[in-house]
Amino acid sequence: MIRLGKEEPFIKAKGLEFGYEQNSNIKLPKVAIGVFSKQLFNDIIQKFNCEEIGRIHNVNFDKKVYLLKYKDQVFSFFIAGVGGPVIAMDIEILHAQGVEKIIIFGNCGVLDSNIKDCSIVIPNLAYREEGTSYHYVQDNDTIEVNPKYKEEFAELLKEYKFDYTIGSTWTTDAFFRETLDKIRYFKSLNVKVVDMESASIAAVCKYLGMDYFTFYYAGDNLDGVEWDVRSFEESSNLDKKKEVALLALELAVKINN
Repeated sequence: MIRLGKEEPFIKAKGLEFGYEQNSNIKLPKVAIGVFSKQLFNDIIQKFNCEEIGRIHNVNFDKKVYLLKYKDQVFSFFIAGVGGPVIAMDIEILHAQGVEKIIIFGNCGVLDSNIKDCSIVIPNLAYREEGTSYHYVQDNDTIEVNPKYKEEFAELLKEYKFDYTIGSTWTTDAFFRETLDKIRYFKSLNVKVVDMESASIAAVCKYLGMDYFTFYYAGDNLDGVEWDVRSFEESSNLDKKKEVALLALELAVKINN
């Protein structure tokens, strides 16, 4: 497969779609926050009285993008697409509309049972077993994740008394192909978690020259003889997950300069 990174794209992202009475010339706030969980997304919209500003258009669905006001600051807010191709499209479209920095968070699976349920995981390296990242950066087996903002975020975690782990992640395209052999292999490399987006987020943001931070709350446990669901379901341990969402908002305040 030919995977080229730096040439101009044939199809360029044009930004958001807008309704009849919406201002199509608007430039989004430069910091955007994306969450994978629909329940957390809806909770934040209701809690902070967000204003719809436009839509990310996909072939068979649209996703509303909001202005989120928090501590007298305004941010772009969206529900992040699951999987490399969808999150890459989200980032490209938001960047075309003026977003310069992006925070994305949600659930991940753990390969180390010592990582507590709903504790925070900060990936610093992604093993690339997905396809999207290779269309943006060169062919290496790994990619650095979160070159910025780890210290700022760690300060927040200490302030809010969250347990956290910093380590590498395995990014896959295939949820149902997280096999025992693969789990053993990545555990042998001291990989801590598995996700479906980190490598793609890192590659797209690097290509576009965007600052970003992505983090996870620990969900299902793959470190055993059988799958341990733990708080994989969105409604499980929801109060704790709502506290996690506040971490993203607080980090947005810190980097909004």
